[in-house]
Amino acid sequence: MWCRNCNIETNDNICPVCSETTVEDIPVEIYWCVHCKTPIIQNVNQADKGICPLCGEKIKYLSADLRPVFPEERLLLELLLDKEPNEFINKSVWAANSRYYVDGKSIPISSKTFQLADTDNLIHKINQYKNDNSYEYFEMHISKFVEANKGRLNLLKDEAFEFVRKTASKFDEEKIVISFSGGKDSTVTADIVVKAMSNPSLVHIFGNTTLEFPSTVRYAERYRNNHPQAIFLTAKNDEQVFYDVCEDIGPPARMMRWCCSMFKTGPITRVINSLYRNQQILTFYGIRKSESVSRSKYNRVEDDAESVKIQQQTVASPIFFWKDVDIWLYMLSENVDFNDAYRLGYDRVGCWCCPNNNQRAQFLSRIYMPEESRKWRTFLIDFAKKIGKEDAEVYVDTGKWKARQGGNGLRAAGDVKIKFTNCTTEEHAKIYRLVRPFDEELIGMFVPFGRVAPELGKKLLNEVIVLDLRTNVPILSIQPFNQDDYEYAVKVRTMNVKEHDELQRMVGYQIRKFNACRKCLKCESICRSGAISISEDGYYIDADKCVHCKMCMTAKYLDGGCMMDKYLRTK
Repeated sequence: MWCRNCNIETNDNICPVCSETTVEDIPVEIYWCVHCKTPIIQNVNQADKGICPLCGEKIKYLSADLRPVFPEERLLLELLLDKEPNEFINKSVWAANSRYYVDGKSIPISSKTFQLADTDNLIHKINQYKNDNSYEYFEMHISKFVEANKGRLNLLKDEAFEFVRKTASKFDEEKIVISFSGGKDSTVTADIVVKAMSNPSLVHIFGNTTLEFPSTVRYAERYRNNHPQAIFLTAKNDEQVFYDVCEDIGPPARMMRWCCSMFKTGPITRVINSLYRNQQILTFYGIRKSESVSRSKYNRVEDDAESVKIQQQTVASPIFFWKDVDIWLYMLSENVDFNDAYRLGYDRVGCWCCPNNNQRAQFLSRIYMPEESRKWRTFLIDFAKKIGKEDAEVYVDTGKWKARQGGNGLRAAGDVKIKFTNCTTEEHAKIYRLVRPFDEELIGMFVPFGRVAPELGKKLLNEVIVLDLRTNVPILSIQPFNQDDYEYAVKVRTMNVKEHDELQRMVGYQIRKFNACRKCLKCESICRSGAISISEDGYYIDADKCVHCKMCMTAKYLDGGCMMDKYLRTK
């Protein structure tokens, strides 16, 4: 354990000096050996800190993290810097974000450089000089890197393997899953788990978001072919078209990434439900705390309902404390095949049009995915004009679209507004506006409240009664209604309860779902019993599977009762 305040190592969860809570990971730093021309990974507290393990010479601090620059990216770097093509071919080249290190010398590149680069000219030059490129010197430098850091590698492997075995021992092997994204972190996780458990036939689930880099899809297929014993399943949403959804509710933004639920988590949930129904499973995934501020707050093993996106999972990450440089040390040492997008310079390979992508990633996509990039930019500009942005091109090119919040300017925004009037003839009754006719789908929205009993309602009024499961007493009356201001409406009356307002609040959430559902699949992911299914036919809750936990209509788990409330809410 490590105390961040005192910078000391201890075996206790509480620091013996300052009494603060300690953490599991001991900080590491990356140094540079001028003589060996290679990065050295060292713990901040190791005895021989500052000394190269190969030559014994003093080494200097380089950075907090690092990644190798492959020859493909190195050539692009040379062209971007107006250097001679292949000028750095024999150099040891590394990078941290957009800062490059050539034989240990720092070369920062601003985001403006990537934004203003002449990509057409760069594409031409890459094609002109790529045949003269070579991996000869790169492989020499990598061999030196691996040799210099083999002690670090052995410690990482031993700890990760032990973690996998210990965590997996609490589950049957047929209930263990590897989450596979095609990125470097999930690749390393898969390799570690398979080796640690000596089981090549584990279930792998590949989430194909339909927005993957072409190289990711190719790599996933290559992985499948290279691991014939693995049960390799693909989770994909074939019911939605990304651009069509963007047209309806707007493109994803940093704080409104509806795409994750619709095209990733939701489809994966469906695969898990089909395999395991409502059984609790263990999923190994490649999350690292150093990736972002939000991920730094995760636990290495997580099964809390608020933290786990798919409810029937316990999730665990063997590489939770690893740095980027550790990931590359493992892959390059173990000769693990990986996604070719990293050779081009991408440092993450999620969705190619993700709003979290930085200027460098967008620049790379203009180089290597020019047609898709042009199509996406054109769409964003048209969208900006539709919502009333005066200078649409500036709005898009400066990345302001990524900070968009809510549904301002969108017709769909009206669907999330809960409009109602209080009934003048009945106490505790509200008349809610519907955007489409009252039907069986709406009635089904009330299954989580209790037993839906249409046979007990007044037939002439098409009334449906909902009974409390514990007392068998009616708590809700639902019936279609004619309201002058609304084209379609439903009257909902609460009864025999203490908290009428609280019950009506949850009713409002279900009305919002009915009006605004865009099949984002979030509700499917939340439901731990697998009772909710969303398809072209509509939103369905299986009364036989529903355990009435009400998570699907509790703001703690689903703000506003429907994800669309967040994405389409207006001021």
